[in-house]
Amino acid sequence: MKRRHALECCIAGMVLAAPGLAFGQIYAMMNYETKSPDSLKVLKTPVPTGPRKDGIAVIDVDPQSKGFGKIVQDMPIPPDFMSHHLFYNRDQTKIYVTSLGKGEIRVIDMKKTPYAMKVVAVPDCQVGEDVVFSDDNKTWYLSCMGNQTVVIGNAVTDQPTKSVKVGVPYPHGVAVSPSIDRMLTTGTVRASDGGDAGEMISEVQVSTGKVVNSYKVSNKPSPSGEAPVEILFVPGVNPPMAYVTNLYGGTLWLMRWNTDKKAFDVSQAHDFAGENSGVPLEMYFSKDLDRMYVTTGKPGSMHIFDTSDITSPKLIKSIPAAEGSHHVAFTKDGRYAYVQNALLNLPGLSDGSITVVDLKEGKPVKSMDTLKMMGLNANCVVLLPKWNDPKGH
Repeated sequence: MKRRHALECCIAGMVLAAPGLAFGQIYAMMNYETKSPDSLKVLKTPVPTGPRKDGIAVIDVDPQSKGFGKIVQDMPIPPDFMSHHLFYNRDQTKIYVTSLGKGEIRVIDMKKTPYAMKVVAVPDCQVGEDVVFSDDNKTWYLSCMGNQTVVIGNAVTDQPTKSVKVGVPYPHGVAVSPSIDRMLTTGTVRASDGGDAGEMISEVQVSTGKVVNSYKVSNKPSPSGEAPVEILFVPGVNPPMAYVTNLYGGTLWLMRWNTDKKAFDVSQAHDFAGENSGVPLEMYFSKDLDRMYVTTGKPGSMHIFDTSDITSPKLIKSIPAAEGSHHVAFTKDGRYAYVQNALLNLPGLSDGSITVVDLKEGKPVKSMDTLKMMGLNANCVVLLPKWNDPKGH
């Protein structure tokens, strides 16, 4: 059995080391978990799931490939790790896997195949969420939703170096702007039950770790329960500006650095109620910053905005995906977007598929249901470095 497993890993490594082979042109990496009983209800054919599974799969996602949907490598993870998100570092040489269940992250060296994970202890982190990297690729920042902390680590050795207590509970999204020495985190929801939804963004001076301000991202009376979830600085603009998605509020907000005040001005940029959409999640930017892509989990869509005026996004198209539309992976050639449809195994937000969108045609062209039909949800998706366009991440 061990010899067979070693042979399978060797074959997978050969496949990934020779990506020009005719039977597979685009590969993606997805972390997965067993579907909850409620999310299993979306399947037309019942699937016996057995004990809970957690892991990472490498899958052929080329819609024109004969091997479309085929798993070429599977990396099991202990089920109590509860893998959550996958994040590339700046040069896409490593992937960082966050954990909802343990004070750990796992790191994958993308230069070596078959892929394997290194365990890094992060004892100061409870409920690890997002990871972002410094511009020089030497430092990482990990938001810890369970204990109001951001852990900062050395991105060369991958060891944590210090922990910063942020000003607002339940930090989920994290964004860093070195030009103004600032870190922003979103105050989202209590991790245990999704309650106590926040409405604030915390501002920290990176060099000192000092909390310097907080900002309300809602027009409603407090407590509004908007639950800001993701935050992303627009790449390369000066003065800096960041966009925020409000999970429960269904809105998109803009934070612009005011050089005179040395603080951010905040304003609402879009309300998804006009598209009968809710649960906005991830944001991405085109290289020229003329397009922004935003996912909403209900009923499941990827929205494309014209951002020729980066401060005034205008919706130009909403592309249907499936319930729980969350992360998106984009090909470097601009042809395909892969929308991952699942959010925390929540009922009504956990279809489990990957929607393949042809960006040139502006429509979905295929659904990758491999994990879904195994009774699993993909929790995140990235393409392997040869194909992956980070879109501002």
